[in-house]
Amino acid sequence: MSVPQAAAAGTRRPARRLALIALLLVIGLLVVAGAIRLIGQVTGGSAAARIAPGTVATAGGTGVSLRPVDGGADFYSRFSPSLPADPGFFPIGVWLESVTDPADTVKDKEIGLNTYLEMTGTTNLDLVRAAGMYTITSPIGEHGEETGGWLISDEADMWAGPGDDPWTGNFPGQGDICQPADGQCGYTVQQDILQRLPDDQRLRMANYGKGIAFWQSDEQAARFVNEFADVVSVDTYWFTDRGICGHSEGGRFFDPDQLTMVDGAERLPAELCHRAANYGRTIDRVRALVSPAGSKPVWSFVEVGRPFNEEQYPTIKPEEVVAAVWSSLIHGARGIVYFNHSFSGPCLTQHALREPCYAPVRAAVADVNERITRLAPVLNAPYADGVATVSAGVDLSAKWHDGHFYLIAGSAGGSVAEATFAVPCVGDARITVLDEERTLSADGGTFTDSFIDGNAVHVYRIDGGSSCGAY
Repeated sequence: MSVPQAAAAGTRRPARRLALIALLLVIGLLVVAGAIRLIGQVTGGSAAARIAPGTVATAGGTGVSLRPVDGGADFYSRFSPSLPADPGFFPIGVWLESVTDPADTVKDKEIGLNTYLEMTGTTNLDLVRAAGMYTITSPIGEHGEETGGWLISDEADMWAGPGDDPWTGNFPGQGDICQPADGQCGYTVQQDILQRLPDDQRLRMANYGKGIAFWQSDEQAARFVNEFADVVSVDTYWFTDRGICGHSEGGRFFDPDQLTMVDGAERLPAELCHRAANYGRTIDRVRALVSPAGSKPVWSFVEVGRPFNEEQYPTIKPEEVVAAVWSSLIHGARGIVYFNHSFSGPCLTQHALREPCYAPVRAAVADVNERITRLAPVLNAPYADGVATVSAGVDLSAKWHDGHFYLIAGSAGGSVAEATFAVPCVGDARITVLDEERTLSADGGTFTDSFIDGNAVHVYRIDGGSSCGAY
């Protein structure tokens, strides 16, 4: 090789080295970038996703207005004896049950029941007391600390009507109710029974039905709600009552153009009528009648079997029971009562939640009751008005408890492929979906989730972010 050739080869080697170094640098940068992307994927790639689960909100900000639950968190402390005023207690009851053996309360407590609303005359109240359970009932036996209140009546709005005519003292099936026979004497019934109750400091409760929910004017219904009882409940069975779809009943909650003609009568189509969200509509109706607004608790009834004699009427499904309960809670119910009787179908019973033939419903009730009991401090906590909104198709309730906002959301009708939640004053936050083993990110105060069908419910705890002025 000549000297010029050797020199040329020597100049090419550094160039190759430089090219190789450049290539290695590019590869290294790509590896680092990939690692950064991988870390971003693991951590969620956002400030919200990097917030540790359970992180409380940062003090400060604005946007929230805290509103106490109906009657106030300490409502039951106004009475004695009473239900517990402990924020960890939420009334979960069953209607017209009997307790004649210690095994009865064992079965009921196993599924999370803590209260009996009305009891049979055969009940041994000593057994209720020994089990640490409570009752609100008409006077039976020797009552004690277990009796937290007196029940005035059941559905007098329906069988006696809105009026002050004299009452004969008869109940349905015993003859004429009012004088005259076609009169209206429901207010008289309530007042007369009130005067007969023991003179003590226990609360008074009344259960109402379709009268105050559908049939009566606001003025008529408001008298039932406000003049007689400290606590009111309402029973409308949207999943199992075919009659409730009529224009003079459940149809009143909807726009007239949503009704259809069926056999010559205006009715709600089944997909609008028989759905969980309507239990919440009923609670809204009754709460709107309370005056002053928010001054007394309203409880919700949910059926667990077939509460009608008509064989063509359906049996409620376990998932429907659960969804009806959550709809009631989202809309402000401060107690849940299960209607425990099945009057038709293959399993006639007065004790549905104790029967093997209702085992799937019993299991579903046990599960939702366990969640309610665990979340009682949240359910009894103030509402966080102004914090959250959600897109169409979802019902939403916001709460503030122990440094966190909680959102309870349920389908308002059918499936929702993507619901958008906005919590703008919160900002970046981690969203823990309780009891579902998953989390979401609220980036800039927005997150999305899906609702698979009309019975879908999610409970979210917001971790981190701003307290929006809650503290």
